Amino acid sequence: MSKRDYYEVLGVDRGADDKTLKSAFRKKAMEYHPDRNPDNPEAESKFKEINEAYGILSDGDKRAAYDRMGHRAFEQGGMGGGFQDFGDIFSQIFGGGGAGGFADMFGGGGRRQTRGQRGSDLRYEMEISLEEAFAGKDLEINVPIAENCDRCDGLGAEPGASIETCSTCDGAGRVRTQQGFFTMERACPTCGGQGEYVSDPCRQCDGSGQSRVETELDVNIPAGVEDGTRIRLSGQGDAAPRRGGTGQRGDLYIFVSVKPHDLFERDGANLYCRAPVPMTIAALGGDVEIPTIDGGRSKIKIPDGAQSGKRMRLRGKGMSVLRSPQRGDMYVELAVETPSKLNARQRELLEEFAREGGDEISPQSKNFFDKARAFWDDLVD
Repeated sequence: MSKRDYYEVLGVDRGADDKTLKSAFRKKAMEYHPDRNPDNPEAESKFKEINEAYGILSDGDKRAAYDRMGHRAFEQGGMGGGFQDFGDIFSQIFGGGGAGGFADMFGGGGRRQTRGQRGSDLRYEMEISLEEAFAGKDLEINVPIAENCDRCDGLGAEPGASIETCSTCDGAGRVRTQQGFFTMERACPTCGGQGEYVSDPCRQCDGSGQSRVETELDVNIPAGVEDGTRIRLSGQGDAAPRRGGTGQRGDLYIFVSVKPHDLFERDGANLYCRAPVPMTIAALGGDVEIPTIDGGRSKIKIPDGAQSGKRMRLRGKGMSVLRSPQRGDMYVELAVETPSKLNARQRELLEEFAREGGDEISPQSKNFFDKARAFWDDLVD
């Protein structure tokens, strides 16, 4: 027997958006729910058909495959199989502790939480500057956090509507099946593990029992924090669902990323800076001022004859060490700068300098070209 078109099963057009699909599924699922149709032997098969259709069409990749190939896209295991456990899908629509559109750390978003489960943990991404990582920062953030719906008091049912015990699992929320010598236990497919279902879902929260509220939180970023650090705010995550929850809220995890800096590179508590030095100072020696991460300046003494790549160390001028009064060091690498755009007099002076030059003032060049000549002589021999 051939399957009916999934769009026809839900009674929607092929171009229906996610909201229309969800609304149509909710209406059909409530109409054919087995517990509401105990005298209709076809209700369960229709209920499964509805859930199968929604399981495909609510998934973007599977829907695209279905639109191209129809039911053939899911034959012989294609796309990972087309049928999703209808208890899982039903629980996604008619309630479920977690997450909506905000990043739920452990995938709880939209899926009904099982009896006795705490609220979902949340993840918040924060980007700070290297200066802020050095000094630390107190700031306020706004996070959409799931709170129990004030219309239904978190129960997911319209005021006055009944919450009925699931007849499939007799309120246990779990069902067992026998497979050979093994007994398998899983969440009840009818009630999604709740042990009960709502006859008339709350119109404000769509039966989930929760809604997201923009919440302002104070956060302290400690001095010395590193890129990728995770900060935990205990009890600042989603509220536990009113039905079946423990009352314990989830946690909020803040993941800190530190932006690259224009002047400094960081390695743990140490900083590295590449500083251009005029050729004249590198040759004759002199002082150069270098900026530091705390906004100050440090003077370094360049010895005469300094070469590119020479590294100078400034003790205690690096990053703060997390939860410590100590600081790392800063290393300044010299880059000797060759003059450019010379005027006539400058060029004349440099030409005179070149004529007065000798091997003793450019020892590295002499050493290199002596080795090069020896290399060429060996090739000729």
